[in-house]
Amino acid sequence: MSEFDYDLFTIGAGSGGVRASRVAASHGAKVAVAEEFRVGGTCVIRGCVPKKMLVYGAHFAEDLEDAQQFGWEMGECHFNWKKLRDNVLADVDRLNGLYRQTLENHEVEIINERAVLTGPHEITLSSGRTVTAKHILIAVGAHPHVPQCPGHELGITSNEAFHLDAIPKRMLIAGAGYIANEFAGIFHQFGSKVTLINRSDQLLRGYDESLRDRLLQISLMKGIEFRFNADFRGIEKNDDGSLRVSMTNHDDIDVDCVLFATGRLPNTKGLGLEAAGVEIDARGAVQVDRFSKTNVDHIYAVGDVTDRVQLTPVAIREGQAFADTVFGNKPTSVSYDCIPSAVFSHPPLASVGMTEGEARDKLGTIKVYQSDFRPMKNVVAGRNERGLYKMICEGDNERVVGLHMIGPDAAEIMQGAAVAVKAGLTKADFDATVAIHPTMAEELVLMK
Repeated sequence: MSEFDYDLFTIGAGSGGVRASRVAASHGAKVAVAEEFRVGGTCVIRGCVPKKMLVYGAHFAEDLEDAQQFGWEMGECHFNWKKLRDNVLADVDRLNGLYRQTLENHEVEIINERAVLTGPHEITLSSGRTVTAKHILIAVGAHPHVPQCPGHELGITSNEAFHLDAIPKRMLIAGAGYIANEFAGIFHQFGSKVTLINRSDQLLRGYDESLRDRLLQISLMKGIEFRFNADFRGIEKNDDGSLRVSMTNHDDIDVDCVLFATGRLPNTKGLGLEAAGVEIDARGAVQVDRFSKTNVDHIYAVGDVTDRVQLTPVAIREGQAFADTVFGNKPTSVSYDCIPSAVFSHPPLASVGMTEGEARDKLGTIKVYQSDFRPMKNVVAGRNERGLYKMICEGDNERVVGLHMIGPDAAEIMQGAAVAVKAGLTKADFDATVAIHPTMAEELVLMK
């Protein structure tokens, strides 16, 4: 009989924790997972999945308008926010149930309580019950960062955006990353007057400069306003219930809602990591090696709490690799090279590999190919919005080291193209591939 209550105790039932727990159980481990909120984590409950559903809803605003140019005659359309909101939240409930079912089918015990470490192998639940585990996995994710200015409590984060009673007439979004730009596109299409503010003069830091510039141009053309080099001074509530926001380098602005999208911080506060001797960095991220092991041999961490790459598919891969390594006798580490990503802005953009700037710094000699085009649908619809595809190649061998695109369905197209970049194919390999015509994707094999 084991000296521990469990072979594995997972704290957090998000994407990484669920995958790790399920796979560890399939390897024969006795597993429990503690989750103080709902099974599924940020992505399923209050992140990627419900946000993408809102993105779909937002696209109908222009699709219905464009349909008239394609011969569809319609009466006046009205948008019902509460109907969309409630349908999205209902599907979140469905997914929560499926995630619970997956764990239960693999005989993983689900404990709906907060859990903290109180010793090297000991976990204490909010009920006061203590349990022990041979291995412990930290998979508690991250939470939205809120700037500490006077009145910051009057704002909301992406967590609350899915539960609004009504669409704000005027919305201020703080930040310039993917969350900020995605919600800017969503609420603009739903009828809000959107202003985005940022401390620097750049948006989507880390993406290729050409794509960032194109998104800014299109967003401005759509009517989204930007205030750069702006820090919050404070937020006050007006007599009519609206909010007055003061900031550096710009005039005050009155809005109906302030949404903070200024990054995410690991959920390690109050977790008891110090009791177990687990090291964290200045941002609170758990420090791990390439096998997701902390400085304590039997304690591991995966997902956003490690602040390596904050993407759901990465957390899932880390969870799988952890379980295979520790319980499957198959040491596995995750490759963080050539991870594709997307921003579901309006229009979306997607990227894999090096940006042009990174390639010049690391490789010296590069070749850049691109296609700047107007999607066929936009031509008939009478929209001047243009797509941009960009390919970065290494020197004379022209190995493709980066691929970047902005335009309709960019993320869907990128998934397949990312395989080619990951595999190290060359521009010649793309050129040798026959185009599928007429499509936007054919621009990938026709770039000059």
